[in-house]
Parts: sequence; C-alpha cells; structure tokens
Amino acid sequence: MFAELNITSNFSFLKGASHPEEYMSRAAALGMRAIAIADENSVAGIVRAHARAREIGRQVHEREAWEAAHGPVGPPAPEGLAASGNLLHVTPRLIPAARLVFTDACPVTVLPENRKGWGALCRILSTGRLRAEKGACDLQLADLMELGAALQLILWPQAHGSPRGAGGWVQTAQALTRRFAGKIHIGLSPQYDGRDPERFAALTGQAARLGMPTLASACPLMHHGARRKLADVVTAIRRGCRVDDLGREALPNSEARLRSETEMRRLFAGFEDAVDRAYSLSQSLTFSLDELRYEYPSEGSETETPSERLRRLAYEGLNWRYPQGAPEKVHKLLDHELTLIARLKYEPYFLTVRDIVHFARSRDILCQGRGSAANSVVCYCMGVTSVSPEVGTMVFERFVSEARNEPPDIDVDFEHERREEVIQHIYERYGRHRAGLCATVVHYRGKRAIREVGRAMGLTEDTISALSSQLWGFFSTKGIEAERMAEIGLDARDRRLQQTLALVYEINGFPRHLSQHVGGFVITEGRLDELVPVENATMEGRTVICWDKDDIEALGILKVDVLSLGMLTCIRKAFDLLRMHHNAGYTLATLPPEDPAVYDMLCEADSIGVFQVESRAQMNFLPRMRPRCFYDLVIEVAIIRPGPIQGDMVHPFIRRRNGEEEVSFPSDELGAVLGKTLGVPLFQEQAMQIAIVGAGFTPDQADRLRRSLATFKKHGNVSEFRSLFLRGMKRKGYEDDFAERCFSQIEGFGSYGFPESHAASFALLVYASSWIKCHHPGIFACALLNAQPMGFYAPAQIVRDAREHGVEVRPVCINASFWDNTMEPDGQGGLALRLGFRQIKGLSEEDATWLTAARGNGYRSVRDVWRRAGLPPAMVQRLAEADAFAALDLSRRNALWDARALVPGAPLPLFAADLDGEAIDEPAALLPEMTLGEEVVEDYVAMRLTLKAHPLALLRDRLTPGADAGPKEFHAFGEDI
Repeated sequence: MFAELNITSNFSFLKGASHPEEYMSRAAALGMRAIAIADENSVAGIVRAHARAREIGRQVHEREAWEAAHGPVGPPAPEGLAASGNLLHVTPRLIPAARLVFTDACPVTVLPENRKGWGALCRILSTGRLRAEKGACDLQLADLMELGAALQLILWPQAHGSPRGAGGWVQTAQALTRRFAGKIHIGLSPQYDGRDPERFAALTGQAARLGMPTLASACPLMHHGARRKLADVVTAIRRGCRVDDLGREALPNSEARLRSETEMRRLFAGFEDAVDRAYSLSQSLTFSLDELRYEYPSEGSETETPSERLRRLAYEGLNWRYPQGAPEKVHKLLDHELTLIARLKYEPYFLTVRDIVHFARSRDILCQGRGSAANSVVCYCMGVTSVSPEVGTMVFERFVSEARNEPPDIDVDFEHERREEVIQHIYERYGRHRAGLCATVVHYRGKRAIREVGRAMGLTEDTISALSSQLWGFFSTKGIEAERMAEIGLDARDRRLQQTLALVYEINGFPRHLSQHVGGFVITEGRLDELVPVENATMEGRTVICWDKDDIEALGILKVDVLSLGMLTCIRKAFDLLRMHHNAGYTLATLPPEDPAVYDMLCEADSIGVFQVESRAQMNFLPRMRPRCFYDLVIEVAIIRPGPIQGDMVHPFIRRRNGEEEVSFPSDELGAVLGKTLGVPLFQEQAMQIAIVGAGFTPDQADRLRRSLATFKKHGNVSEFRSLFLRGMKRKGYEDDFAERCFSQIEGFGSYGFPESHAASFALLVYASSWIKCHHPGIFACALLNAQPMGFYAPAQIVRDAREHGVEVRPVCINASFWDNTMEPDGQGGLALRLGFRQIKGLSEEDATWLTAARGNGYRSVRDVWRRAGLPPAMVQRLAEADAFAALDLSRRNALWDARALVPGAPLPLFAADLDGEAIDEPAALLPEMTLGEEVVEDYVAMRLTLKAHPLALLRDRLTPGADAGPKEFHAFGEDI
C-alpha cells in the first residue's frame, strides 16, 4: 500500500495547480487509502479536502447500500447515484499537514499525530505569520524546536533553493534528532532526470548513517498531468514574468502529479521499503479535523451553567417583550427552543451573540439580528432581534437541527460608523489569542483571470482589454464564438490565443490570496492559534485566521457575524433627533405598528432613501404590490431578487394578489408550504421545503442542496441535483413545467438566495425608515445625510426630495452650521434642516470641530475665522467656495477674494499697521456679481448640491419648444458647464 504525504495544492497560492478537492477525488479513483495535503506554510486548503473526503465517503456508502439491497446484477443505480459514485470504491483518509519552509534550514513536512500535534502545528504557523506582513511567513528552525510536539517530520534534502545557512540538511536532521528522536524521516522524491536510482541510493545511505528511515513521495504539484501548462502559468504569475521567460522555473515535464501505488513502486524500484514506510506512517497518524468541533467559549458563570443562564435571560426577556403577558403559543415555542438548544449544547453560541448585542445596546449602538436562527423566540426575548417570531412561520428545527449537528447561523448588523467599537470589544473581552476574523478566499474570476493569464502568456494589453470586454459571454458553456472574436479584432485561430482562453477557463475559481471577511468572528474557549493558524490582516490591529466562512461551517466551528449596515446608523440618528426635538423615545420594537399612512406612502412609490425599496425596480413594483401590512413588506423585500425573477415567480404572484388569477396549489402538502405566498415560492426556506415535500428529498439531501446554494457562484454545483429534483417531482405527480420553474428558482437562489428570516429582519428596517420619512421627513433627510455615504441616492437628491415634502432646507452657514446636518426652529412652530459642514468637499471633521469650538458669539469676517479658528487658508477658501459666508453679507466672490488674501505667518491685528499706528487697508475690489447659473455650478463643485435652482430650470427654454425665454443667466450657466 502507498500513501502520498507531501501534496501541494493551489492553496499554496500560485504554486500548486490543482484544488484540494481534485486531489481527494483523484486519490479515490486511484484506490489510495490516505493522502496528506501539505501546502507551503499553510493549512488554508485542508478543510476543502476534508469536506470532499466526507462527500466521497457518503457517495461510496450510498452505492454500497444500493448494491447490498439490490445485488450486483440488480437494477441500475439511480442516475444521480450512478454519476456520483462512479469508479469511487475507496474513501481516502485526509491527513492534515503543512510543508514548513524555513529561512535557515531545508523544508520539513510536518504531520500531526493527534490533536496536540495539530495545535503545535497551528502555533508554529501563527508564529511565522504574525512575525511577517500579511501574506508572508517568516519561519526559523528554532520555532519548530520550541513549539513542536506530537509531530512526525519529513525532511526534504533535494528541495530546490533550500537555504545553506544551517550547513545543509544533515546538520538540520542532527539538530532535530535531539528534539524529535524517532519521528524524523528523510524524504525521497524523483526528479525524472535519469539519475534517480543513484540519488536514492546516496540519500538512503546517508539516512542509514544518521539512523533515520527514508520515505517515498512523488511531491505532486497537480492531481493530473494535464495541468502542467497551468502550473507554468501560475509560476509565471507569481514571478511576474511571461511563461516564455521562465527558464528553469518551468516544469520540464508532466511527471509531478499524484501517483498510484503501482507507479510509485515502479519509480522506486529497489527502494520499495520507502514506499511501504509512507503507508505505515499514514496509519499511525490518527488526527482528523472532525476533532476540532465544539471548542466554544462556555459563557457560563461561577453560579450558573450556560443552560441555566440562557434560560434565565430568555424568561427575563419574555417579561420585557410581553409586559402584559406572553401568549401561550409563545411560551410553548420558547420552552421547545430552549429544550432543543440544551440537547444540542448550543447555549454558548446564543449567549455569545446575546452578550455582544448587550454590549452594543449599552453603548447605544443600534443593531439588529438576522439569519436562520435569529428570528426565534429565544433571540427575540434576548434582544438580538426586534422582529416578533409570530410574524413568520419558520420552524426552529429547520435551522437548529439534531440531524445536521451544526451551530445555527446568526448575523448581527450594527451601525456602520460604530461597528469598530464592537469589534474591539470582542478582542478585549476574549483576547486576541481567543478571537479572530475569518478569511475570505479571493478567487480568480472574470477580468482578473483574463488579465493575469493573458499577461503571463504574453498577450498585448489591447488584446487583454478586448477579451475583458466580452466578460459576460466568456464563461458561458459555449465561450466566445469565432464570429464575436472577429468583431473585436481577434483571430480565433491563433494558437497562443486559443491556449490562453483554455488556461483562463482552467484557472477560473483558483484561489488567488486570502483577504479579510467583512465581519465573521471565530471565538474559542482555548487558544485560537491552537485551533487554526492566525495571521496579520492588512488593517492594523486586526488578526485573521486562514479559513473562510464555508470552511468554518464545514467544521461546525462557532462564527458570529459582526456586520455593518448604513441604514441602522441613519435610523439611530433619526431616533436621537426625535428624542431631542420631540421628546419621543422610539426603538425598532416600539414604533407604532401597521400605520396606514406609511403604507399609503409606499403604495405611491414615495420611497427615496427608504431601506431596500429605494431602487428603481422596487419603486416600479410598489404600486403594483400595494403593501398594506408588515408581511407584505417581507414579501416586497424578497420578491425583487434574481431568484424569484429568474424563476418567473413575480408576475404570477402579482396576478394572484390582484385577483386576476385563481390561487391554487399543486397539492395539499405544498399548499401548507406555499399558502402565505399564494402558491408561489418566494423564500429560500420554501425552496427547501419543496425539495423535501414535493421532490421527496431526504433532510440530508435538502441540506446538501442548501449548501450548494451558498457556494453556487464558487463551485456551480446546484445543477447536480436537477435530475434528482425533477424526477422526484414527477414521481409525486407534479407537472413538468411547475417542477422546472421551481428548480429554476432554486438555481436563482444559488446566486442571491433570500430566506424569510432575513426578509423579516430587513422588513422591520423598511417599516422603520418608512415611518420616519412619512411622519418626520426633515429628520429623516437630516439623518440620511449624516449617515452618508450609503444607499442609492446622492445628497442632492435627498435634499430635493425633502424640499418636495415641505421641508425648509437652509444653506451651510459659518455661524449656524455644525459638522453634522441639524434641525433648527423654522420660526413657524416647525423644524428646518440646516446643512452641515460635512457637505463641503475637502473639509475634514477636525477642521469643522475647531471652527465651531472657536465660534463663540459668531464670526464677523473671513479673516476673523482664520484668526480665531486657526484654520489653514486652504480650508477657509473651501468655506468661501461653498458660500458659507453669505450670512455675513459677503458674496461668494468677495469671500473668496478675502480668503485668497490670507497668508500664513501674517502679523496679528495689533501689529498690522504702519509706524504712525494707522491701519493698512487694501483697496476694495470691485468684483462682478455671479449669475444664478454660475452660483449653481459652484454649489455643485463645492458641495455636490444646490438650494438656489435646479440645473434643468436654467435650460427650460431649450428643453421646452415655444416656451418663454428662460433666465437671463442661461448663457453664463451654459458656458460654465
């Protein structure tokens, strides 16, 4: 038997030429019992291989079960089973490993013997990663000597470019012997140059003198020889040169591939014992990534277990949420959820999320939970979400399942301006040794793949640009047709161009590098760097792990998503303004519900700035949908999405809602699933239920379908369920057209799935922002401007919309404005919106703070601002350009004239006089007045908005034939434009 223990995958980033999953599949096809993915100073690809090994094991088990039930000569296996289990009769075992490349020694492959060894490997990698900048690793042999434990080592004397500082591999081996006696092997790998037998004999003799056994490996860089060209391309990309210029860096042949036992025995003829030792060593390595689960913080206390604490907090929240007493149904749901959570030991997860949310609320940071488990009674009672679970009909077990045995998913959105406070709190509470952000694997997609492969292949920049212009058709099943190539000036028959296109298709989906996840935190009970290696992020003070959210989910490791949402910043600022000016203390949960005026406003598509329904598509749909209750908003949020649109679900729903089409259900069982959406599937949960109820999927198959939806854009594997789904629907008597539309909608969810739980959380923010806009349009506009940048609309559109709603908007004023936009009495019992200094381009908050702090009873001149506020002349000029001195009876040009006269280092007023004490006055400048058109242009240049006139009003005589002559300023305005 043979086990390959030194595989380099493409998670060595621009060094390997095959995915970890491809190695596992190839190993299964070759009948190999075990392989080790050993990437260079990384374990980033280990989980992908682990997940693929589990999938192969499932396929093999299903096939064996079918053959056991029907016999080897029974009916043929179902199509999906036959395809998935074809040729796979062995499940390779994954051995986690890493190939350590030192600055002062030859490379060493490290293989953990057990959980302790894995922790040691992670700490070694973390040490090297944290010592270097992002993406690099600075490892020294002393790190292995100090931190290594429960590890097996393979030294590679033949490694190309090994450092010589330690005096060669013999000295390295002797040094390691004192620390790892009996656990060191000398690796033999073929070079395919005709001298391998001599080389093996020499190394075997040296190993014998050192008392160390030899071990055979093909050191594969690819799972199949067909990847040789791609291997050279990634090398060229890494080197920053063309493939033609690689020289000795290019692979001489296709031999560096995964090999079977038969091939290895042929290559190592006379040294077969080294092949046998590789397998023997693999048998002694028992560690599996499955052992990494459930390392959550306990979140208990000295007096309470986690279960007791969760139950206490949940029932305290029940009394808070339902001061008049909770309905019996809610009591039953809460008790049911707590029982299931306790049985699965998920209390720490919910407590962690609750504690993070509690911190945010203690700092008045608005937040809102969403996700599969967020819209539960437990989360509602603990304040994680403000959406009552009675709104939806979600079943808790659908997300917290004993069958799946994985932690639930809760995302928490925080104000985008204050999320960093929450992130730093997590670091402070748990320590950087216990908390870190997930990584995001940046893959080769679209233009990046075309650009980098094209340059490596020596294409001109013009050719690369032409190929990039065809991006939408590039990765279709047909690719770019020859006729289209000719249209963009390329010869489809060109051999180099054909090779480049083939390589672009191959590299599509390859990992490029690791980046930082938007907010997924991994929090552990013990040391995080003994669970997974930690490395520096680009942002100072941030550390990340090397696994992304899919890897974390595959291992069942806790992840809390700490995300940001601009609308929460806007709503919180609006609540503050309502409290300040109307003494109204609103929260998301206490806004007046089901206000008819709010729905009337939405039915008129008056939704500029409103969360989620401000796009043109939503504004066109609102008058057709005519929402009249909260659940209508839930549907509104979810329906204008690629999933329902691609599945042709939008028009049938509207026709049924408007009574133009009869509401019918394909069957009673699907009627229970689709009843509230009038027989049309709109939510991801419904898609999953259709698969189970309508197509006969098992819970495990439905869960695999759910996972494939989440990774559809990355792996494109939803379609493998197509035949199984359509066959199941047909077997239960459903029409082919309905089955096709259902699966089409499921595929649409693959790119942009929207669960009902997320839609309900977002619908609450839709209602909150709509309510504020409806009843307090000035405050809504003020908060929206103060939360910029966000949303679809620029400040000019927000201001125009506010004025159309009767809000008086006042310009930036040197004596009345602050950094933020504010509300001030309008003199008629109402409030006016005063624009703040933040609207002026190029003016910083720090400068505005100095300006307002030194204002006192008001400024009297441009020079007064410069002298008292201490602003640099350039900032005073920006104020003048924004016409901020108009309240001082200074026109824009006069104020700018005075600002240009400011000179750094000029004498103070006491000394700005001649010898007789007479002030030296500069002669007054007679500047022409600006036309209205010029004023409008300068407003847009300085602030991107104007209160003086709409630009098109100055062009009305040109745009409206036969109309009266427009403003006299038209020509000046036109010239300025």
